[in-house]
Amino acid sequence: MKICVLASGSKGNSSYIETDKTKSLVDLGMSAGYIAKSLKSIGVDPSEIQRVFITHAHTDHVAGLKVFLKKYHPVVYLTKKMEEELGFEIEDKVYIDDNTSIDDLDVTVIKTSHDAADSNGYVFSSGGKSIVYITDTGYIHVKNFEKLKNKSLYVFESNHDVRLLREGKYPYYLQQRILSDKGHLSNKDSAYYLSNFIGDKTEQIILIHLSEENNRPEVALKTLLDTLEKKGVRVPNIEIAMQRESTELIELWK
Repeated sequence: MKICVLASGSKGNSSYIETDKTKSLVDLGMSAGYIAKSLKSIGVDPSEIQRVFITHAHTDHVAGLKVFLKKYHPVVYLTKKMEEELGFEIEDKVYIDDNTSIDDLDVTVIKTSHDAADSNGYVFSSGGKSIVYITDTGYIHVKNFEKLKNKSLYVFESNHDVRLLREGKYPYYLQQRILSDKGHLSNKDSAYYLSNFIGDKTEQIILIHLSEENNRPEVALKTLLDTLEKKGVRVPNIEIAMQRESTELIELWK
């Protein structure tokens, strides 16, 4: 399996996942042109994208979807409620409310908690390797913990530092939305979950969806490292995804 986070942040999110037989996107929150250019930069022709998995229908996750579909025609995997929130009908789609398998790709749906009509996280598995993809959620239900343990790579939200949020310029109502059970994972939340999930099979963590206003990469990284060290958890490779800079195309090998 291979993965590249193409864009991550409040202005737009998208990632590329590849197996031997599949080439997919998770979300399409930047312009179609930007995503196409980013794909080409890692040697992938946008016309090779077979499917797009949607986490939820907020603009920073679907802004480029309509144009990309018109030009490249991938199949979209989402829920009916997500499609209704989008405001336009998708012709070639699969409603994904439960686990599914596509060629050599197994997909486990993890229901998340966000202030959208519906929202999903995913575990993508192929050839004995697995990628957890969790973003835009106020918390992770304990019933999903076992599904998320000891995976190869974690693409995981670390949205805000609570102190920076409280001392920042966001109005009170918006702060409360972010901090709620239907908001976003803080650095401490993210570190807590990851310290419980990662195991000996874990190769890498990619922190995503960092707020430009209420977080700093060095703060998110320190919070995670401190938590892992306090719990005596082995520290894998850690990368922080940026808004307008793709990660490298990472190949899983364990």
